[in-house]
Amino acid sequence: MYPNWILQRAYLTPLRCALTYEGQTWTFQELNELSMKRARQLTALGVKQKDRIAIMGPSTSGLIVMIYACMHLQCEMVMLNRRLSKSEIAYQLEDSQAVTVIVADEDAKKLPTNSLAHHLFSAVEQSSEQAVDVAKEWSIAQTTSIMYTSGTTGFPKGVRQTVGNHQASATSSVLNLGLQADDTWLCAVPLFHISGFSILVRSLLYGNKVQLYEHFDVDTIAPNIIDGSATYMSVVAVTLERILSALEQRSAQASPHFKMILAGGGPVPMDYLKRARALHLAVAQTYGMTETSSQTATLASEDALHKIGSAGKPLFFNQIKILEPNAQGEGEICIRGPHVTPGYIGRFAQKSSTIEGWLHTGDVGYIDEDGYLYVVDRRADLIISGGENIYPAEIENVLLAHSAVKEAGVCGIDHERWGQVPIAFVVLKQQVSIEQLLAFCQINLAKYKIPKEIIVIDELPRNGAKKLLRRKLAELLPQERSLH
Repeated sequence: MYPNWILQRAYLTPLRCALTYEGQTWTFQELNELSMKRARQLTALGVKQKDRIAIMGPSTSGLIVMIYACMHLQCEMVMLNRRLSKSEIAYQLEDSQAVTVIVADEDAKKLPTNSLAHHLFSAVEQSSEQAVDVAKEWSIAQTTSIMYTSGTTGFPKGVRQTVGNHQASATSSVLNLGLQADDTWLCAVPLFHISGFSILVRSLLYGNKVQLYEHFDVDTIAPNIIDGSATYMSVVAVTLERILSALEQRSAQASPHFKMILAGGGPVPMDYLKRARALHLAVAQTYGMTETSSQTATLASEDALHKIGSAGKPLFFNQIKILEPNAQGEGEICIRGPHVTPGYIGRFAQKSSTIEGWLHTGDVGYIDEDGYLYVVDRRADLIISGGENIYPAEIENVLLAHSAVKEAGVCGIDHERWGQVPIAFVVLKQQVSIEQLLAFCQINLAKYKIPKEIIVIDELPRNGAKKLLRRKLAELLPQERSLH
């Protein structure tokens, strides 16, 4: 058994600053008291301890308090991505079998019609309270969060993340980065993603402040790096580039007090790393996924210059191996460690998350002679757009649901701002306009998943077994083509 993180942190460092948001500040004691109150209010509204509930809202202080309240109740929290379409949210609610949804008022309209009964944040905050005996200890196997990750089949999988998973991830990270009482983690990534949620876990375990922003706004965030009021930040490549440009435009450098940017969500271009070095901005590439509760490998700061392009070595408790390497040593990246999910829920509940203890990522990489991991390619056909993972099969399934579409294939194309965006190729069985197909996608897909172009062709490239060759799709486009 392990201590309730929120109670233990409030006991150890009650008056230390825990959170800042829009000019307001909360200590760990204040966050504990607020979240305990919310837990009693949720109980009065019928939420029971250890219920599986869905939660959705923008990254605000109110969402953090609601998350901590649910953690006090030991609820399994299905973290809904508020950027998804109603049909995608409906799938997750049905698959997860959540008993209710707790939703920020401004996001209520995002819920599908005829969905579960839901409680608005405002209704919870105004509710009466009912006494509840909050557990002082948690089981290491207790599921804390559930996050849906896109599947190669087109059906997202609900990934379980336990107390043990989160603790192992946070502990491994601090053994790599080190810890000081005045460290501050600037959080401008969504809290419904593992990158954002793991920042909250680290705050509770380390006793560090979170400087929260609802959205990434480079003009607001860059000064924190220049003046050193923050010490760490998590980014994806597209946001890193905006920070670099902002510092360059200001002829400014990172403060000596700012320690590190952790860059995940896909490979960071070499040019970005060189520009960062010129700005005295330390950038560490990381490699992780939803199934590993954030980081698996991270490049240590002292290695950043002579191992540019590497994701580093596995963190202290983690192991990485390359399965069936080719002549160049490249093969599938496999991961083992206490941070790896014990499994899935819903339609994939019977699917094992590991094979003989190893998580098979589907990513391709190699380990050099010094033991450093290099990620060659993300999952076979994965499109990474602004740090968001897009599986072509999801978009293809939507297009194939249209009565006029016979076949569909999707690939990624380079984009100056987002890194990549999806492009769709369709074979038609009856006439339909591109505008109609795009309108159909808008109803069924999150905005970032909607193809930037839909191209009608006579046949899709396939192999002898008639399997779609998505990588051949890009060859149908003119050479050196990219979108702006």
